Amino acid sequence: MAETSQMGLPGFDPPTPTDRLMFLLYPDPATAEAIAREARRLKDALGLRGQPLATDRFHVTLHHLGDYVGVPNDIVAKGERAGEAMAHAPFGVAFDRAASFANRGGSNPFTLQGGEGVEALIAFQKALADRMLAVRLKPDKSFTPHITLLYDAQVASAQAIAPIRWTVDHFVLVRSKLGRTQHVVLRRWNLNG
Repeated sequence: MAETSQMGLPGFDPPTPTDRLMFLLYPDPATAEAIAREARRLKDALGLRGQPLATDRFHVTLHHLGDYVGVPNDIVAKGERAGEAMAHAPFGVAFDRAASFANRGGSNPFTLQGGEGVEALIAFQKALADRMLAVRLKPDKSFTPHITLLYDAQVASAQAIAPIRWTVDHFVLVRSKLGRTQHVVLRRWNLNG
């Protein structure tokens, strides 16, 4: 299957992507519930109107592998090889602030972010980037660790929150069905290195 960046035939629009492949981190269920409570608290405290994401949708995106029409088996196989090559011990993360990213379209992600508490996460993301390069996948060039809580027209300024912590003990390769708010886990790797 072709990546959407390929050129189409003259006079024809390229097909609309249906799937996105990504490496993600999901919090454990208890942490996801704590994130949901904080999302509701912040929404009310700041007068935001967007609805918090479903609890099972909270995640940290480590790398995008691209948007595609269908699922390209060759890219999935490369992603699996990169994931298999990761030998890493579990590590702790802490998100201790909330802030919006401003988007031009007015649907601004309101997110959890972190300072020193995400340094191990940044190191993990860089290690995964190295494994991706080794199998000829393009890692994301920039990385701002965050968890999107909701989308809102308002841009909320950064503010400190009580830290939300968990121990990252696995990561996943996910197929996101575009426009359907659905994630399908293709592979999971436990951290035990």
